[in-house]
Amino acid sequence: MRVTLQRVKSAQVTVAGEELGAIQQGLLLFVGIAPTDGLATINQMAAKIVKMRIFEDQAGKMNLSLPQVQGNILSISQFTLYADTRKGNRPSFQGAAQPTLAKQLYQVFNQALTHELGQPIATGEFGADMLITAVNDGPVTINLELPHD
Repeated sequence: MRVTLQRVKSAQVTVAGEELGAIQQGLLLFVGIAPTDGLATINQMAAKIVKMRIFEDQAGKMNLSLPQVQGNILSISQFTLYADTRKGNRPSFQGAAQPTLAKQLYQVFNQALTHELGQPIATGEFGADMLITAVNDGPVTINLELPHD
């Protein structure tokens, strides 16, 4: 499982001109699922993201977690995180899970995030052509990857 997270002041996702999700301060997540990912990986990643201390405290140090700043999450499915660009100029996405499995695990991941955070999260639409806008904070962008189950 791969997740690229961005600390944001705000973010939103639209599909066909309709806003599906929007947050203020929090994390914008781009979520990639591998075919070998399972429940243990999903739960471990959700817990790690919610507990990461990447928000600034009064001294300006990254020392606070998402719940401590009362932040929100916008989660976007992103199979292109598994792009393999080693050969040629066209990326291969064979490392990404097939859509049926990826959608199921993405939904489980979002449920795990909701449970860890203690509040609903905003999401995009799996498989849709989405427009995402964000106001990055910092900027802070972190790539996370957990081994498969």
